Amino acid sequence: MGVLPFRGRRRSDERKELTRLLHGAKSGDEEARNQLISSYVPFILRIASQTTRRYIDQTVDDEYSIALSAFNEAIDRFDLDRESSFLSFAETIIRRRLIDFFRSRQRDRKQVPWSEFDLLDEEDNVTNYAEVSTSLELHQLSEEATLRAYEIEEYQKRLQEFDLSFAELVRISPKHGDARQNAFEIGRVIAGDAMLLEFVERRKSLPLKQLEDRVQVSRKTMERQRKYILAIVILLTGDFPMLQSFLEDAKEV
Repeated sequence: MGVLPFRGRRRSDERKELTRLLHGAKSGDEEARNQLISSYVPFILRIASQTTRRYIDQTVDDEYSIALSAFNEAIDRFDLDRESSFLSFAETIIRRRLIDFFRSRQRDRKQVPWSEFDLLDEEDNVTNYAEVSTSLELHQLSEEATLRAYEIEEYQKRLQEFDLSFAELVRISPKHGDARQNAFEIGRVIAGDAMLLEFVERRKSLPLKQLEDRVQVSRKTMERQRKYILAIVILLTGDFPMLQSFLEDAKEV
């Protein structure tokens, strides 16, 4: 079990030491970089474990290597003059790289035929296929659950930037299919127009005047569905492929 970084020191001392090592690492001091990484191995393991939702063994799991590389990347990319918290920044990079890894494996898995996973005995007979395929399917389901959880968490953060929440979306969601269809179409119009999207990001509201000439929906209706449409725009323009895949189904419900 790893030792917590700088155990026994006061938080202010920990921050000073972190800043010192970070400055050194970014200035080309390999000893400072190595010390920084080794001191925060428990942190790296914790974030990797939280992201994958399982125990990570640093001696055998690929996820640890990816998380370690991501932490090193965070050192290089962190802006000492602009960013406020290196550990928060590093956590974001680690999570993103692990999610990229899961998505890559999802794509690769779809391209590999099941026959690639056949096991042969000494007489070249296929054995344990059902066991292997079941294990792979369960692992795939676990990774998909991790991806969904990550996207939901990131989507929730984006909603909060617009003073929105999942609970509120459930409450204000249009009850009729045609109303949802109209809202989705308005969301697509905004997502596909850089100027409209810039307005939404800057003002955190809908460009109602510009939309009146672009969609066959009244201004009053758009105002009533404002929050729901904003949530759709956030979803369409974010890095949420799994959540986006549910959009077509949601329109028909």
